[in-house]
Amino acid sequence: MVKYPQHKHGEVNSKSIKLVNMASGSLSKATAMIIDKRYCPEAIQQIDSVIGLLKSTRKELLKGHLESCLITQLKTDKEGAVKELLKIYNMQ
Repeated sequence: MVKYPQHKHGEVNSKSIKLVNMASGSLSKATAMIIDKRYCPEAIQQIDSVIGLLKSTRKELLKGHLESCLITQLKTDKEGAVKELLKIYNMQ
């Protein structure tokens, strides 16, 4: 596994952390709803909320990566940067 240096995305990371925490809370609620045998559409709606929050988190992280990390990586390892993007977009 390739080790990458730690870095900061500032506001993007703060927003991503908030979104992931919200998704985690919603997932816990969905689990409780299923255990409590709540009406299926209610649990499904909660799960859809988790999916939406995770998609938003992914977007924020990708935006930060493209705006900062990728620029640096393109200068030092263009081929690696392209391979990484292909992997992120499930094209490899």
